[in-house]
Amino acid sequence: MPGQLLFQPNPPPDPSQLPDSILDYRVQLNTQGVLSKEELFAIRQFRRAADYIAAAMIFLKDNALVERDITADDIKPRLLGHWGTCPGLSLVYAHVNRLVCKTGVDALYVVGPGHGAPAILSCLWLENSLGNFYPKYSRDRAGLAALVKSFSAPGGFPSHVNAETPGSIHEGGELGYALGVSFGAVMDKPDLVCVCVIGDGEAETGPTATAWHGYKYLDPAESGAVLPIVHVNGFKISERTIYGTMDDKEITALFTGYGYQVRIVEDLDHIDEDLAASMDWALGEIKKIQHAARSGKPIVKPRWPVLILRTPKGWSGPKELHGEYIEGSFKAHQVPLPEAKTDAGERQMLQEWLRSYGPKELFGDDGVPNDAILSLIPKEERKRLGMREEAFKAYQPLNVPEWRKFAVEKGTDQSCMKITGELLDAVVQQNPKAFRIFSPDELVSNKLDAVLRHSGRNFQWDIASRANGGRVIEILSEHTCQGMLQGYTLTGRTGLFPSYEAFLGIVHTMMVQYSKFVKTAREVPWRQPMGSLNYVETSTWTRQEHNGFSHQNPSFIGAVLNLKPSCARVYLPPDANCFLSTMAHCLRAKNYVNLMVGSKQPTPVWLSPEEADKHCIAGASIWKFASTDEGMTPDVVLVGIGVEVTFEVIAAAALLRKAIPALRVRVVNVTDLMILGPFGSHPHALSDEGFDSLFTRNKPIIFNYHGYPVELKGLLFGRPNLDRMSIHGYIEEGTTTSPFMMMLLNQTSRYHVAAEAVRAAALLNPRVEIEAHKTISSIMHMAQKDKDYIHAHGADPAGTFDVPKFE
Repeated sequence: MPGQLLFQPNPPPDPSQLPDSILDYRVQLNTQGVLSKEELFAIRQFRRAADYIAAAMIFLKDNALVERDITADDIKPRLLGHWGTCPGLSLVYAHVNRLVCKTGVDALYVVGPGHGAPAILSCLWLENSLGNFYPKYSRDRAGLAALVKSFSAPGGFPSHVNAETPGSIHEGGELGYALGVSFGAVMDKPDLVCVCVIGDGEAETGPTATAWHGYKYLDPAESGAVLPIVHVNGFKISERTIYGTMDDKEITALFTGYGYQVRIVEDLDHIDEDLAASMDWALGEIKKIQHAARSGKPIVKPRWPVLILRTPKGWSGPKELHGEYIEGSFKAHQVPLPEAKTDAGERQMLQEWLRSYGPKELFGDDGVPNDAILSLIPKEERKRLGMREEAFKAYQPLNVPEWRKFAVEKGTDQSCMKITGELLDAVVQQNPKAFRIFSPDELVSNKLDAVLRHSGRNFQWDIASRANGGRVIEILSEHTCQGMLQGYTLTGRTGLFPSYEAFLGIVHTMMVQYSKFVKTAREVPWRQPMGSLNYVETSTWTRQEHNGFSHQNPSFIGAVLNLKPSCARVYLPPDANCFLSTMAHCLRAKNYVNLMVGSKQPTPVWLSPEEADKHCIAGASIWKFASTDEGMTPDVVLVGIGVEVTFEVIAAAALLRKAIPALRVRVVNVTDLMILGPFGSHPHALSDEGFDSLFTRNKPIIFNYHGYPVELKGLLFGRPNLDRMSIHGYIEEGTTTSPFMMMLLNQTSRYHVAAEAVRAAALLNPRVEIEAHKTISSIMHMAQKDKDYIHAHGADPAGTFDVPKFE
């Protein structure tokens, strides 16, 4: 069947088998008299106006107030938008406004159903936030006509909430992480309440399912609160939702188990009174929990409020079309009258629908909303949902310590992660309210646990970490870490997401959605810069301990490479000092997605702090100590990109110097991956002259790369003489085995690099050509002998990772 078969609109759930006693956990309220006549009238007027504008935006390009009969020419050539969720979103918007006017609460509105942009834009126009940021959308006849005409049209607002939308901190395109973003947004902002609407379709996603545990990581003494509202309108695009088929007992049992107090808002005939009483109650519960925590008597495992809002999909829209239900069905999801431009009957239905809201009553001759509507808008502009500074100009630069204080001695073996953990410990101490680490239960494993020396975890349900102001959020859900990090970053702070390399890919699309938000935000003149999204990728495929093939996957590098170049940064620092320098830079950077890839195991420190600083500024440099005659007139260029593969390049250079002295080698290390692309492809890309100065104009280049070879091929495409380049990298070979066997299996070992160098140099240097076959055979024989040893003894040969010596 192409769509859900319906026997009635807004179908009720079948009764569950749970006992009726479950409903004792449901919050019951007296809704009588909660609103004065004036308040109720104003809310209803606001909702009618918002719903009218939202519907008009989807359909009309002219005749915005329907002051004459609608003609085909008044209707847009392409009808784009999502009507079904709009009435629920504008209902919540009106009631948040009431709450702000009544209590002065600082509120953000995060919209999970981001496809409901018409509802949000209509409310922003009513409160004049749109006019503030976009004068052409002024709160008058001309501004309304411009908004209606431009929605989902070239040059206008898109069909989804995005960075162009005032008050937004969430893209809203990919469903599932509005709730996680909301929890991140209120961290370290004790006065902020984030009202988060989660659509019942979105509620089916994995990221949302885990994000319900977000309150277990929120200390009410130091942070604000989230008021989740699950909007159960019953349908997705063409089917009923899971939540729409759950009765009140099932809903109550589910959220009570999550740790919430459940209030179901469903009195359609008195929906405004029901929702007003429920929101008053919810804010009161929030304040009670916060007051206890801030008075030094925190409630252990407090039960936070959640609202379940049951309203029909497409409420107040067309009831039926061609014998099929529209309101209260999936057919209201997008455009309920899809042929209105060409079908006179649908066009007449559209006209009756729009006029049913009474636009002449709602707007004056000048297009300005009536006084009742304006009475529901906060008088202080900064309190309006579209004007909250947290959403567009709240960036707090971090106080980043001088990284050289933590630098280590050149020539020693050090873990990049352990040394960087020392720097992060200082960052935590110097930024107690502006920096957090979001980690999927891997901080100690990744050897970053120095950050716990002066801080701790912020798991409020654990007596060991409750109410201690910990800066570390550890939850074994990459989705939730990502959502919280986004919310924290977009409201002005800076965070870090360290992870096992193999599992950062879980948040690939979330990261892409975020980068789209950042890309658009940089193009919006009224949005100020924001901190960067910072990832640390470690526990890499090159050094597995307890894990095997499943934990070997460097593909997140490619995901970042595919982003808009203005946003994307990928760093592979070769040692601990370079990682310190890179981390300090990334924590200060703005508007980027930064990916830092490094090792948690002890590896050689190749560069002094001064050398590391220069190397990181340049992005790459010739390593003279490993090159022949400091890299002068080479036969081949060996390039290491990544900690362990760079070690293999240096080992290959040492092997070649001994095995075939006639071969002249230049060793280059690349720490900033983006320098390699053709000039102009990325802000960091080297000029042709700069590229040639490192890699020569015409000599063979052998890359030993941490990631997939195809990524580097794509990055280099456009550089001249690509046929002189060969790339070694991870080729999906792995198991639970020794570190050096991983190099051998993926052909990134010193032996593979050295053999490739001999083959390439033999074409240019007759002295090498004479010895090539014998030398290559000898080198690959060594590789086989090492394989045999590893299979026989279960460990790498002694001395495999001794620092190579050049004699």
